[in-house]
Amino acid sequence: MLRWTITFIIIALIAGVLGFGGIAGASAGIAKILFFVFIVLFVLSLLKKGVKS
Repeated sequence: MLRWTITFIIIALIAGVLGFGGIAGASAGIAKILFFVFIVLFVLSLLKKGVKS
């Protein structure tokens, strides 16, 4: 699950750079939402992995 979370956060970061840079202004709001959702998933994955160890 951690690998999927990292993959999706990279996609969100790329979408964010494109959206915030003005290249795709309409996707900036979606990129912000995805960024924060995947940050939360990343942290949860780290905590879950830490609990299993």
